Amino acid sequence: MTGASSGVGAETARHLSAAGAKVVLGAQIGLPDGAVVQTDVTDRQQVTALVQNAVNLHGRIDVMINNAGLMPLSPHEMERFDEREQAIDVNIKGVLWGSAAALPHFKQQRSGQFVNVSSVAGHAVNPGGAIYSATKYSMRVISEVLRQEVKPYNIRTTVISPGAVDTEVPGSVKADGVAASVADFYRDTAIPANSFARCVAFAIGQPENVDINEILFRPTNQQR
Repeated sequence: MTGASSGVGAETARHLSAAGAKVVLGAQIGLPDGAVVQTDVTDRQQVTALVQNAVNLHGRIDVMINNAGLMPLSPHEMERFDEREQAIDVNIKGVLWGSAAALPHFKQQRSGQFVNVSSVAGHAVNPGGAIYSATKYSMRVISEVLRQEVKPYNIRTTVISPGAVDTEVPGSVKADGVAASVADFYRDTAIPANSFARCVAFAIGQPENVDINEILFRPTNQQR
């Protein structure tokens, strides 16, 4: 799993580990019976090394969770090009590299599951969210195309779209006047990170002949 340093990634790693899964993380976090590989998801070779490490440790890889992400919210007129480019590299390329790294192993096993992380923002757009929504909508596109392509190999594909969940991602919003508003919204609305972890556990815990393709969830009091 990528993006496991904190927030939903760390909570999911703990949740799955407690349930008996053998977890290999692209992050900086310690877990019993787990392994940590420092991974920059924008570097394809590092993501490949993360997957290979999992195979070396356990002989196979059953689930690839592409979780790393950034949320560069800001109006176009602010021209925050560097953070937008970084978000494209992390949110899109990171998932492409993760999927490419795991796919050969899944094909050889004739089993496996991709879990890609989108967002409510991949379903509904708001001012200041053009780049973030575009990257998260792309998760739905990539996941659906991947789902169709890997059917001959008995591989499952899930995209999970959370709303406001207690995570470190709002901290990646740096734009003046936007960061404070986002922080306030998450403080008042966000639900615990274990809500995401439970969705992951549900999706990957289905029988092999059940493919949960998409989960969209929000706090009950979140309108959009």
